[in-house]
Amino acid sequence: MKASDLFIRALEKEGVEYIFAIPGEENLDMLESLRGSKIKLIVTRHEQGAGFMAATYGRLTGKPGVCMSTLGPGATNLVTAAAYAQLGGMPMVMVTGQKPIKSSKQGQFQIIDIVDMMRPLTKFTKTIVGGDYVPAHVREAFRQSEEERPGATHLEFPEDIAREHSTMPVLEPSYNRRPIAEEKAVRKAAEAIAASRKPLLLVGAGANRKLTAKMLRKFVDKLGVPVVTTQMGKGVIDESGPHFIGNTALSDGDFVHRAIEQADLIINVGHDVVEKPPFFMRPGGPEVVHINFNSAQVDPVYFPQIEVVGDIANSLWQLDQHLEPQDHWSFTDAHRIRAALQKHIQEGSNATTFPIRPQRLVKDLREVMPEKGIIALDNGMFKIWFARNYPALAPNTVLLDNALATMGAGLPSAMAAKLVCPDRRVVAICGDGGFMMNSQEIETAVRLKLDLIVLILRDDAYGMIKWKQAMMEFDNFGLDFGNPDFVDYAKSYGAHGHRITATDEFKPMIEKCCRAGGVHLVDVPVDYSHNDRILNHEIRELSSKL
Repeated sequence: MKASDLFIRALEKEGVEYIFAIPGEENLDMLESLRGSKIKLIVTRHEQGAGFMAATYGRLTGKPGVCMSTLGPGATNLVTAAAYAQLGGMPMVMVTGQKPIKSSKQGQFQIIDIVDMMRPLTKFTKTIVGGDYVPAHVREAFRQSEEERPGATHLEFPEDIAREHSTMPVLEPSYNRRPIAEEKAVRKAAEAIAASRKPLLLVGAGANRKLTAKMLRKFVDKLGVPVVTTQMGKGVIDESGPHFIGNTALSDGDFVHRAIEQADLIINVGHDVVEKPPFFMRPGGPEVVHINFNSAQVDPVYFPQIEVVGDIANSLWQLDQHLEPQDHWSFTDAHRIRAALQKHIQEGSNATTFPIRPQRLVKDLREVMPEKGIIALDNGMFKIWFARNYPALAPNTVLLDNALATMGAGLPSAMAAKLVCPDRRVVAICGDGGFMMNSQEIETAVRLKLDLIVLILRDDAYGMIKWKQAMMEFDNFGLDFGNPDFVDYAKSYGAHGHRITATDEFKPMIEKCCRAGGVHLVDVPVDYSHNDRILNHEIRELSSKL
């Protein structure tokens, strides 16, 4: 069998549904092999878009998404997506082409060391140097991408190797179960939790797994322990429930941080060091129980006293067997803080001033989104408002990136979400800066006939950096820009374009777009003028009094 055919057979054996790609001449044998496959080729308009779509596919399914590019500039354009998947814990396999490695074809034209380039950004990277290596290298790339902690892997497939022939069979994925925590560690953690007075559950990115979410909800419902989530832990616990306190959208000084400070023991589930720390440990502070797939990465602000290492869902199940609600537990402070936070979140949520305030936008969008509707956030000022104010009701319904925190990923991520979940309502939320970094993928969304709404929150500036600039007491400088007419821009791609001219138009417009189907871009002027006052000063002052 030709090596490129063998490669596609190996992908089929791994259950691959899509390859997101911009092929080059070095991929043409792969392309021809793919032509007769059940795997669907999705051609994007930039390699970065292909990578973001593959990573989000992995995030939502737990199976590696696959993306492909040519050598040289095609491969370098995948670098940001590789970092996005690697830092975000999203399983993804990248395949890049290369010139012939057994004979020179064009000297050094377009040739760079892609494997070395990918090494710091991936869990595994390899050049396939012979057709017989295809099955083993594909299996290893998928195995490493999927296992905890998930991430990006890379295979370089030179064009002369793709044309070789091999008699090697494809390899079956192995049966594998994650190790479970040792019973003595579980018992030690249970004793510490039972002995505490004010335990608090903190849910991070690593807990965002289907079975883990199920076990966490059972754990919380039984024990009534208050819950705080990180940005990438949103949705693991139903955030409309009575035990959810809040999200650590801000780095510090928010109401939710007071809830963390009042706890005497923190059950830290799925902590991932790529996220901004939701709390800093200090000598004499709350005891910390670390529950994760891997042992803690210790640093000056994180040195947990007890570690329960193994499959998180199983660890929670074991803990549940050892724990009952304790009469001496007191959650009064946590729930008092929750009430104060919810009251503050409501402030500004009914404002009718225009441009629309972020609090009103978040509230109105929540009201039109179904329980399992998906919002995919690009990176920008709005991400803080959505993380803090938008209650996620189910896992993976708020797709945000608090790891690489890259601009340009919102639209491709929403497109992948719609492919994976075609029956769910999906909305991409982008700033005007982030949207323009991959706006060309609107053509891909139209070509795929997706039902998708793209909100462009327009402030004609890099709003988050403006907020930081104000926080550091610098003058407003260097962060403003111009924009195209987004309505006409949408129409030029065959999408539908709309512009909000009054705050009360926003909610009816979203409902109208949902009913209409197709790809809709909605230009939403947003008022960020209160960011500095509210996020840098007001929240700190109010929370400090609790």
